[in-house]
Amino acid sequence: MNWSWLLTLICPLMMIFMMFGMRGGHHHGSHKKQVTTEQLQEELTELKAQNERMRKEIQGLKS
Repeated sequence: MNWSWLLTLICPLMMIFMMFGMRGGHHHGSHKKQVTTEQLQEELTELKAQNERMRKEIQGLKS
């Protein structure tokens, strides 16, 4: 018996069920911790320092 037609029908049906299941979970993440401007500034400063360290390391490898 050829079951390929059944697989062809199951894939779109499962996608529909998954999309409906995900629709109900969109508002659960609204209680995230608020990030302050100071925290973002500190993170940006750290990323810039890390970027500079990596740039120097790359220059050292090229030499």
